[in-house]
Amino acid sequence: MSSEILSVLEYMEKEKGISRADMISAIVNAIKTAALKGVNSGQEIKIEINPKNGQLKAWSVLKVVDSVSNPRAEIHIEKAQSLKPGAVMGELIEKEIDPATLGRIAAQTARQAVMQKLRQFEKDRIYDDFKDMVGNIVTGTVRRKERNDIFVDLGKAEALLPGKEQVPGEEYQAGDRIRCLLTSIDSSPRGPEIILSRASPKFVRRLFEVEVTEISDGTVKIEAFAREPGYRTKIAVSTKDPKVDPVGACVGARGARVKTIVRELNGEKIDIIKHYADVKEMTKEALKPAEPKDIILDEKNHRIVVKVIPDQLAVAIGKGGKNVRLTSRLLGWRLEVEELKVVSSDPREVALSSMVTTLGIDRPTAERLFGIGINSPAAFEGVELNDLQEAGFSEEEAQALLARIVR
Repeated sequence: MSSEILSVLEYMEKEKGISRADMISAIVNAIKTAALKGVNSGQEIKIEINPKNGQLKAWSVLKVVDSVSNPRAEIHIEKAQSLKPGAVMGELIEKEIDPATLGRIAAQTARQAVMQKLRQFEKDRIYDDFKDMVGNIVTGTVRRKERNDIFVDLGKAEALLPGKEQVPGEEYQAGDRIRCLLTSIDSSPRGPEIILSRASPKFVRRLFEVEVTEISDGTVKIEAFAREPGYRTKIAVSTKDPKVDPVGACVGARGARVKTIVRELNGEKIDIIKHYADVKEMTKEALKPAEPKDIILDEKNHRIVVKVIPDQLAVAIGKGGKNVRLTSRLLGWRLEVEELKVVSSDPREVALSSMVTTLGIDRPTAERLFGIGINSPAAFEGVELNDLQEAGFSEEEAQALLARIVR
């Protein structure tokens, strides 16, 4: 048995990183507990394991008495003195026993208890190894996929990438290398559960801190950050150093830095903008390439109304309203985009619109009249039925038009 114990001690110390002293304590407590539940119940037992050779020794702790009523806990004084000369009444002495007498059931129970203790040691070690890595990026290998969840091998432990923390459109197979943000270590009945994320805005923030030295050393500061995973990320940066361009620092020479991050995000778009203290200026920057024609601030309700021309409306809102939501989160204001009614400065358009409105006719009719020189209601003066018919209008159409003028 000593060789088995020694093998366990050496394996756990070298492979699992569990100290020999902790292992010995666990094994001793397990064997003692198991023995007291078996054939040795009612006894007080002392157990020691030699850390060098794994040898196990056991003793029964007995009280010296002159009349034995419980042989499992007491020893007669004459027998006690033969084991320990000078033993006196009431003294506790140790009588060595054969470890085999602890029983087969005790040994099996002890083995189970030892394995349980080992699992607890491993759980504690996993927590200690990863607790300081929360908020950092870790690299692992995809082990398997169950439903929407991905299990990732981090070397010393297995981590979970839940479906809600994955980026829409990304697919991974067993064996793929993957980088994620370690967001938390949750307690569960099975031990510490390491939770990962690729959808969190903090993942992209950490990528910038890793790739951009000016951010990691504090020269450039990330003032605001917003992300729609798989679609777009907007980041607002600033600096107090007049010699540093905060946007250029994040982009890198020929876009090298931001390209590295975009590749990691599988093509997700990234907008890096300069941060402005002025909300209107910040709104203009955040909405690019859309160009607001008017920005109205409702400070009481913390609301911004942005007006854009019709051609810019779709650009400002974005697919499924994502750009508005993203910009709203970046600014920290509720954002509403409205279409600006454009009044044409083209004289022909103005005249046509006037004809349609004043006469209550459709635009094609107005354009036909415009073609024969009638560009306003006043231009009908002197126009007769025959004139309109010669211009291609039917008799009914001509009468209806003249009736509108008379009216």
